[in-house]
Amino acid sequence: MPKLQSDKILAEYEKRPWLKWYAEGVPADVEIPEKSILEMVDEAVKKWGNTTAVIFYGNKIKHREIHELSSRFATALHDLGVKKGDKVAILLPNCPQFIIAYLGILRLGAVASSMSPLYTPREIKHQLNDSGSKNIVCLDLLYEKVERVWEETELEHAIVTSIADYLPSRGRFFGRIGGKTLSVEIKQRPGVLMFQDLIKKHPPSPPKVEIDPKTDVAALPYTGGTTGMPKGAVLTHHNIVAIQEEMRRFFPDVEDGKECTVAVLPFYHIYGQSVVMLTGAIRGGMAILFARPDLKDIIAAMEQYGATLFYGVPTLYKYFIGIKRARRFNWKKLKYIFCGADTLHEEVRRDWMRFMGKEIREGYGLTETTAVTHTNPPGRNKPGSFGVPLPNTHVAVAELGTEKFLPPGKEGELVVSAPQVMKGYWNKPEENKNSFFKAGGKVWFRTGDMVTMDEEGYFYFIERTKDMIKYKGYSVYAHEIEEVLYNHPKIKEAAVIGVPDPDVGERVKAIVVPDIDYRGKLTEEEVIDYCSKNLAHYKVPKLIEFRGEVPKTDAFKVDHKKLRDELFVLREK
Repeated sequence: MPKLQSDKILAEYEKRPWLKWYAEGVPADVEIPEKSILEMVDEAVKKWGNTTAVIFYGNKIKHREIHELSSRFATALHDLGVKKGDKVAILLPNCPQFIIAYLGILRLGAVASSMSPLYTPREIKHQLNDSGSKNIVCLDLLYEKVERVWEETELEHAIVTSIADYLPSRGRFFGRIGGKTLSVEIKQRPGVLMFQDLIKKHPPSPPKVEIDPKTDVAALPYTGGTTGMPKGAVLTHHNIVAIQEEMRRFFPDVEDGKECTVAVLPFYHIYGQSVVMLTGAIRGGMAILFARPDLKDIIAAMEQYGATLFYGVPTLYKYFIGIKRARRFNWKKLKYIFCGADTLHEEVRRDWMRFMGKEIREGYGLTETTAVTHTNPPGRNKPGSFGVPLPNTHVAVAELGTEKFLPPGKEGELVVSAPQVMKGYWNKPEENKNSFFKAGGKVWFRTGDMVTMDEEGYFYFIERTKDMIKYKGYSVYAHEIEEVLYNHPKIKEAAVIGVPDPDVGERVKAIVVPDIDYRGKLTEEEVIDYCSKNLAHYKVPKLIEFRGEVPKTDAFKVDHKKLRDELFVLREK
């Protein structure tokens, strides 16, 4: 495509045809406060300090209490030698300590680098070493994994805490949540410190640190690597404040100081961290925290505390549909039900509307874009679309791997230029070179996701390039095949991957979970025949594997990477 033609197409995207669907009064661009996250949080504490910030299994903690505890923790970190720019790792489930530690780290101008509680020792070691973290805040139940790799890192301190520390007394008395042990005894060694001891011993008076929001880093979350090890996404204070302001203006009926949400999405993940945890801290909201996703308890808490917002992922909504109590809950009382991190299959959407009667509003974003670039606007939710770009967010569709822009209706890679886009990958100059390009006076980030935009400016997900299967030269989209499988009346869940084959490139394999009534009865031939009637011949999976469940990440997404990794393990055996 000639450059002049590509430039003309980009100029059409720059007109932002989606703006006409914004709610009344929402501008195309909003002014992003030149403030750090801590300045925003401190302003919120002045307004809503005496209101409840967190409810943790019945234990209510106010915003001003979180402020004091995080200030005490910041003082403790300072005494341990943590200074501006240092990375501090967090290995915790959703609990008050995560918020306290996170804000305490930022209060010193240091950088919070959260990791999944499901990480293996190998993965923990990689992130500690790659980020350069010399301190980690971890759960006592997870400490053993840290101890196993301690000598292979530059770790100086492990600050250990227990879920039981912030449970109401009756929770400590019973000693269990859902049959899980709440605490273990930690073997003492030099460098091991107890979170509660540090909080009690140190005053809430950390040193003042000057922070430049646009250049100083606030968070270093790691993205799931498609090949090799995960990469750190460098997020500044400005990145996170930008997404807060864009979302605040985009949904004018979501009110500061008045909303109650359920914090079931993991805080280590940027979706739970930026959209749930920090939104509550900056906008004076109340969050009902769950260390583990017990769906019946979630519904009970929503009823008890009057939840107004719910943030979830497709798998979570599918699970809710199967629970009678969730079906009886009045979902229509909520202002919004949001969905992100993965694609909402039509079958799940259809069943949700049938039983719950309240629309799910899809959105889109990545760790690299501080969780959100798109969502469906108030008043115009378009089923099947992940919506339109937020204010300040410029997007376009480009030919994969090139700088050539494609017109609406064409499939291509989503590219983004916005204030919430990360500075780059941590210590990955080659990755950064391949991930960014300049055009039309802007710097664009390549998302690696294949999408299309309709004539109204709404975007549709097609496939992640890492999940694309190449069969005899054809591009086969796993998502399309999964959508067909989900529509089969006897199939509960499905996932599709490519299996390397020297003759054809990759063969299409479907991992299928039959509905409980059809387990042991659904046949491979029946699945293949159904796909043959709904897909072109080269898209039909020839390899079928039945399982009791499809593996999920701890963010509740189908774990295609794990399924692919299993292939290589089997081949090595």
